[in-house]
Parts: sequence; C-alpha cells; structure tokens
Amino acid sequence: MRPFQELEVWRVSHQLTLAVYRASKGFPADERFGLQSQGRRAASSVPANIAEGSALTDEQFRHHLRIALGSATELEYHLILARELGYIGAEAQTDLTDRVASTKRMLQRFIQHFSNPAPSARRRTPNSQQPTAKSPTP
Repeated sequence: MRPFQELEVWRVSHQLTLAVYRASKGFPADERFGLQSQGRRAASSVPANIAEGSALTDEQFRHHLRIALGSATELEYHLILARELGYIGAEAQTDLTDRVASTKRMLQRFIQHFSNPAPSARRRTPNSQQPTAKSPTP
C-alpha cells in the first residue's frame, strides 16, 4: 500500500482541485448543478482516483491512473467552456489549463512506470523512487 499523500502527482492534482473550486466559486447560480458541478467533479476525480488506486495492486493502480487522466482531460474541456461562456477570465483559464497539462504529463509518466517495470522492479518500489514532477521523461 502506498501512502497517497506522499505522491507528488497526488499533491499537484489536489492543489489543482482546490484552485478549480476557488475559480468556479463565482459561476452563475444557474450553473450550480451544471458546469460548476461538472468541473469540480472532474477536478476532484483526479486525486480521488490516485488515492483509491494507491491502495490496490499495480495493475489496478494503473487503471485508476488512467481514469484520473481521463478526468483531467474532461476538466480541460470544462475550463475551455467556462472561459468561452465568460465564467472565468483568460488568465485563470491559462493558469488552470497549464496546471492540468502538467498533471496529465505526470500521470502519463506514472502510468508508463507501472506499464513497463523492469523484471527486478515488478514489486512495489519505495515511494521515494516514484515518478515526480521533476522526474526525467523516459
């Protein structure tokens, strides 16, 4: 079992979720159950799936990381829509979209880590050896 709070990809995605909640706070009231809810749910799905998968086997973890990647992509679209509807400004959308892109790159590296382990690394590696935002791309 991996302590998910120690995973850099979880920390980054959690901070992204907090930022999405703050940015969507000013959405119109009629979006409360629409775009505001959908964007927040997509954002929170990323760290939630990382947390859930961290307690499972490597194969199941990889599956949850893929779900997190899909949720991040869904969030990316919600941010485009929110900008085009005038609910968030261009600067906020750019900042959040950049953070989503960074999170997606981290998730892709992490998925690859669990997809192609070396024969001697098939068992779980210590948390300090997990890919982080600063890990080189393979």
